Amino acid sequence: MSQPISYPLPPPPSIYEPPPQLVECQREQPVAPVVMADGTEAYLVSRYDDVRKILVDRRFSREAVKEPGGPAKELGALETESLIGMDPPYHTRLRKLVSYAFTPRRVEELRPRITELVNELLDKMLVGPGPVDLVEDFSTPLPVAVISELFGIPESERHKCKEWSDTMMGDWQVDPEGTAAAVQSFKELIDSRRDHPGDDLLTALLKVNVDQDRLSDQELLMVSIGVMIGGHETTTTQLNLFVLTLLRFPEQLAALRADPSKVGDAVEELSRFIQLGETGVMLPRVTTAPVELSGTLIPAGATVLPAFMVANRDPAVFTEPNGLDLDRPANPHLAFGAGVHHCLGAQLARVELQEALSGMLRRMPNLRLAVPESELRYTQGLVVRRLEELPLWW
Repeated sequence: MSQPISYPLPPPPSIYEPPPQLVECQREQPVAPVVMADGTEAYLVSRYDDVRKILVDRRFSREAVKEPGGPAKELGALETESLIGMDPPYHTRLRKLVSYAFTPRRVEELRPRITELVNELLDKMLVGPGPVDLVEDFSTPLPVAVISELFGIPESERHKCKEWSDTMMGDWQVDPEGTAAAVQSFKELIDSRRDHPGDDLLTALLKVNVDQDRLSDQELLMVSIGVMIGGHETTTTQLNLFVLTLLRFPEQLAALRADPSKVGDAVEELSRFIQLGETGVMLPRVTTAPVELSGTLIPAGATVLPAFMVANRDPAVFTEPNGLDLDRPANPHLAFGAGVHHCLGAQLARVELQEALSGMLRRMPNLRLAVPESELRYTQGLVVRRLEELPLWW
């Protein structure tokens, strides 16, 4: 076995590319032994076919991560007690109870309201002379408004949703009291909805009954928190990085303006291309049996890190993988995962991103950065790349 690599890897020189050492691993050592910051030994896996296998093969377990000696939990209890920390059959049961609210049909029924929210936010944002801050005025409030409406949270209290999410997306070990307070606030929201039902997702989850099966109080709490955070945090980051990437590739932006019907394909290609986090790695798995990947036999009980962002740049799957091609004919990217842990809200995110881009293209005809890109700053200590501000002229 080769000398283990220290992980996490050094960050890339630009947000538009994966870490160079990760690219080298994909080319030379697709299953690389690493030592994580807490001393845990693991395997870093970087080729598309191998990463996809990790996501769909049940020998790669999320449940086993919580066993003693497992890797550190970036998201605390949310990582182990919500859907993202479970394996079938328990995962299958819970996902079945929740997924009815996120079918493509139900999400499409939300599209007109999402379009209204996009236009309302653009009306407010573009009323002045500019520049505007996309983060504060659009990319953050849009997903927060959508998920808040789904949960029946009134506009006057949407800021609470964002505050809870910010706390729970941080390091649970650094701020355990803040995390506990956020969880308690969510419990109170559930109790309130139990006493005063409404026409919303949280009420529906309280009432859900499939084959005489229901969610327990703890299941409802962790699933709801997971849906709340997943329903807006990543979408905000995606939209910010989508805009930055389109500005980086002006010819692609011009082509999309010329044919807005391509916005669906653009969302898929931008999802493949962007580097959502510095590490580019999905949540770890632990093997429950020996598994071979790219000629390397990984023993049972090993921690495995699927590097999905560089897998989305694998030249064996994507032609000119480091280029942005909004006309890419086939795009089996892994931005929303695969297998049983494929993102529950992927279709909702797609609709939000499609409508947001369509609205911006229509109403911001001369989109450009208001500051040098080098002056943009990102919040530290988060799993995803969260821009603090994104000042734009239009």
